[in-house]
Amino acid sequence: MPIKLALFSACQQYVQQRIEACQHAMQAAQESANSETKSSAGDKYETGRAMAQNERDRNAVQLQQAKQLQGELDRIQPEKSCDTVRPGALVHTSMGRFYISISAGKVMVDGQDYFAVSAAAPVTVALSGKRTGEQAVFNGKPVQISAIQ
Repeated sequence: MPIKLALFSACQQYVQQRIEACQHAMQAAQESANSETKSSAGDKYETGRAMAQNERDRNAVQLQQAKQLQGELDRIQPEKSCDTVRPGALVHTSMGRFYISISAGKVMVDGQDYFAVSAAAPVTVALSGKRTGEQAVFNGKPVQISAIQ
C-alpha cells in the first residue's frame, strides 16, 4: 500500500476509535444516570444523576470534535500527489516527516515514524505553500523541505 494511503488509513482508524470510545462512554453515563435509585437522602440521588449527565455532556462534546476530525479527513484525497505543503501532503523535512491531515500525533508505518498534523498546526502554518527544496523557519530554526508527496 502506498505510504500516503497507509497514513490516511491510520488517521481514519484514529478517528473511528475516538468516535466509538465517546459513544461507549456516553452510553455508560446514561446507564449510570438511569440506574441511580432514589434514596432517603434525595440530594444524593440528584447529585449522582447530575454527575452522570455532566459526564454524558462532556463525552458528547468530544464526540462532536471527533466527527469534525472525520469531516477534515473526508476533504483529503490521499491518492492525489502534492507539489506544495497543503492538506493531504506528505512532507519530508529536516525536522521529520509530516502528514498534513488531522492532529493524530505520531503514526508508525513500515517501521518509520510520521507525524499526522492538522493544517492549523504551527509547523504546518510555517511550511504552508512551500515546495520541495524550499526552506521555512519554525521556532526560530530553519527547516529544509526535502520532498513532498
